[in-house]
Amino acid sequence: MAPIANQVRPGISEIQPYVPGLTDDELKRQYGLQRIVKLNANENALGPSPLALQAVREELSTLHHYPDGSSGLLREVIADFHHMTASQVMVGNGSDDLIKLLSETFLDPGDEVIMPVPSFSQYAFGAAIMGAKVHHVPLRENFSYDVKAMLAAVTSRTKLIYACSPNNPTATLLTMEQVQQLLEGMPSSAVLVLDLAYNDYASNPNRVTETTSLFDDPRVVCLHTFSKLYGLAGLRVGYGLASEEVWEFVNRVREPFNVNRVAQRAAVAALGDEAHRQASRVHAVQSREFYLEQAHRLGIQAVPGEANFVLLHTGDGQKTMAALMTYGVMVRAGFPGVEEYIRVTFGTEEENNICIESLEKVLHL
Repeated sequence: MAPIANQVRPGISEIQPYVPGLTDDELKRQYGLQRIVKLNANENALGPSPLALQAVREELSTLHHYPDGSSGLLREVIADFHHMTASQVMVGNGSDDLIKLLSETFLDPGDEVIMPVPSFSQYAFGAAIMGAKVHHVPLRENFSYDVKAMLAAVTSRTKLIYACSPNNPTATLLTMEQVQQLLEGMPSSAVLVLDLAYNDYASNPNRVTETTSLFDDPRVVCLHTFSKLYGLAGLRVGYGLASEEVWEFVNRVREPFNVNRVAQRAAVAALGDEAHRQASRVHAVQSREFYLEQAHRLGIQAVPGEANFVLLHTGDGQKTMAALMTYGVMVRAGFPGVEEYIRVTFGTEEENNICIESLEKVLHL
């Protein structure tokens, strides 16, 4: 009997599936720990929006009903929030879902995708499933975007150009001026996808933001998620903003019930929870200041950024990450191009203190 691999579509075996880090339960078992400080997934230390939790409780009795296949109510609320129309909004099972949908809509085998490195690995994953080629463009030495290099990588086969701001894992920004440079320099056949998953934490006035004029260009797509600022990572809901024409085609490859009804209701409530939104932003600012001060005290470099995490230079990120696990502290490392760093998500005040105390022991300072 022929091996099943012979029946698989060409290119599938080369795709590297996403490998999540150890869970807190796995870490407890492996090291015999009672307490885990989970700072490895850029989750909101304040937890979910209280209004979202109430919406979840109220929705539980309706789980025998299918969700709204078009996420109509949520799209209307998002549109009002951004002063757009519902036809300019697409809702997905997290922004990962939208990245995959955009790939399925725009990419053919042999097409090309441009993305910064280091950055979010799902951009390359979406390209891989469609047999497209990825051009990785390194960030500058200070982790800012090299727009000239990105444009230099453009060819006649370029279909998607990704830019994450603040970038994951560096937390550095793309500016509105740089976006205009990209749009002016890229061909009409390419689409610029701006991943703004962490932009709710940023305050730099020069950062890229959605403006009415930005969406006058049909080549622009902006992605958002409820997993970060709103604390709904476990429900998997994100959304995209673009021209109606873009979503008209993406809808043709979207699954009919791609966002569950509980997630839809929770997201509607979370978007209206201004108190939780502001508290989350304040917490991120205070935590950022804490880590920058502590990094200076410990004599290690911290990359200034505007997200809910910080990149710290420890010399060997993987080694530091493994050592911190023995203290029950979970961080991330191993991102291409920043192997000497660890990425630390902002936790509660207690968790941040435990992280620094453990890091100081690990570094033998």
